[in-house]
Amino acid sequence: MRPPLLRFIPRGPTLLALGVLLGLAFPALADFARPLMPTTIFLIVLGTLLRIDGQAVIATLRRPSLSVLLPAIVMVACPLLVGIAGRALNLGPEMALAAVLAVSAPPSSGTAAVARMLGLDGAVPLVVTVLSMVLAPVTVPLLAGWFGGLEISALELALRLALLIGSAEGVAFLVRRHAAPMLAAHGEVVDGIIVMALLVFAVATMAGIRAQIAADVQAASLCLGLAFACNIGLQAAGAALLPGNLRQRLTVGLILGNRNVGLVWSALGAAASPRMALYFAATQFPIYLLPRLIEALISHNSKEAKP
Repeated sequence: MRPPLLRFIPRGPTLLALGVLLGLAFPALADFARPLMPTTIFLIVLGTLLRIDGQAVIATLRRPSLSVLLPAIVMVACPLLVGIAGRALNLGPEMALAAVLAVSAPPSSGTAAVARMLGLDGAVPLVVTVLSMVLAPVTVPLLAGWFGGLEISALELALRLALLIGSAEGVAFLVRRHAAPMLAAHGEVVDGIIVMALLVFAVATMAGIRAQIAADVQAASLCLGLAFACNIGLQAAGAALLPGNLRQRLTVGLILGNRNVGLVWSALGAAASPRMALYFAATQFPIYLLPRLIEALISHNSKEAKP
């Protein structure tokens, strides 16, 4: 049975898809939610830290395949493969660079929360996301310079990431230390906050997107198709090539496919061309729409597994 706080609202993956559709249908609502994005990201990271078992995180850190190899695949191998594929498919320098930069970003801050929504392991995405954020100030500027000759400040990127993770970890530590019994008794409240923060964030990501789509439908269609192809391709590759059962493979797929593109986007600033900005915006659609399909896949697999 679902916790009382969540019983009367749609299930998490459905809510994420609804957020994207609401943001598109009501541009004023998306514009209103846009300034709330930093707060929602903080709440998503904080809530995930509070709801994931510390022992599970420690166990993940002790596995080199997850704490060393997987972050390296996420932050180095994936962008290189996307860059090679982009050139082989003749996407054009601008679109190929946009795809590489999007995949050079660390996993989305909400990936661990989405994994928990789907009944997957939340500890692995959390650990890989934090470790990838440690690598990002080194790998992102190198990849941006190598593939596009762009300059990204490693120091600015590091400070931004340190502020996000450090502040959330500090608050989580204080809450666990001084209010652990209350946290254990009212964990569904934290789940509710995470879900609502994800909904607001999904709505906010659509700010300005409807106007961009209307301004150039052909370019928007190309960006959307490429964004879905890249996300699905990375998720499928992670699920197919890496070991583990279905749930473990799907967890890795989420980590590889869903990226914190906004981090790279903001770091680029004026260096991001309008076409690149449109692609970065398009990457939000698979992040918030595909979990509903993954949920259906998990449900179908569970029914087949029953005798």
